[in-house]
Amino acid sequence: MTIVLPKDYHAKQELQKRRVLVIDQDNALKEDIRALRIGVLNIMPQAERYELSLLAPLGRSVLQIEPIWIRLETHKYTSTDQSHLDKLYVTFEEAVSHQKLDGLIVTGAPVEEIPFEQVTYWEEILRILRYAHRNAASTLGLCWGALAIAKFLGMEKEIFPKKLFGVFETVNLDRSHRVTGDMDDVFWCPQSRHSGIPDAVLEEQRDKGKIRLLAYSKDAGYVIFESADQRFLMHLGHLEYEPSRLVEEYKRDLAAGKKNVEAPKNVNLEAPVNVWRAHGNEFFSQWIKFVHESTQY
Repeated sequence: MTIVLPKDYHAKQELQKRRVLVIDQDNALKEDIRALRIGVLNIMPQAERYELSLLAPLGRSVLQIEPIWIRLETHKYTSTDQSHLDKLYVTFEEAVSHQKLDGLIVTGAPVEEIPFEQVTYWEEILRILRYAHRNAASTLGLCWGALAIAKFLGMEKEIFPKKLFGVFETVNLDRSHRVTGDMDDVFWCPQSRHSGIPDAVLEEQRDKGKIRLLAYSKDAGYVIFESADQRFLMHLGHLEYEPSRLVEEYKRDLAAGKKNVEAPKNVNLEAPVNVWRAHGNEFFSQWIKFVHESTQY
């Protein structure tokens, strides 16, 4: 329905081109609707550019959403404009100081090959996840964010010998699920990561009743899963990406001299095509609906 953003938000025109309705905070207050407060812990490089990747699918929801952009206090945002961070982003403590978050998104981060305990902001992530588990209706982890939540829940990641990179067919495992149930039986999903959770670990946790497995790819393993209490939803893919992002990441990896990276599979580097947009829009829309239905007013 509507994304609530500051009047001078830098990507407002681009969102409108994508048919996302944007209003400012003053006009939002005039409407007889309580916008869902969705915290976005954005740890992606060039954070201001990545915002658009999330706002576009979030804006397809029929509900009004106010994104609360959160920055980590223990992380240096070297690739993001500092004035943009100062203007739009708040600390987690500031985000929840006067009103709780309805939902939280934890993005990917370029630290997949580093043990969690060696990530400089890991303790801050743990503190935020503990709070979110008690207070937010649902926390959604994407790529590294999903791996971080899995670690929080006691599931260890493994480093791959080469990057899992490309767009892969993925099977919907649960047609009754409130978020994934109405997605196609088989859908395409982008992957861009150096690590993951072994299938055997996830299946063991499922058999113990601790998680629910929701989507599987023969090339990428289990892609979507959630905690048994439905407080945490993990998606190891990058459903929010545009195809050009995969091409850019490949060129970046080549320029950096990385040896364990091959060209993204099932992607035309000269003319990449988005075959997962409907999956991404449906996933985010249903997650927002789930947050709304789970929120206590």
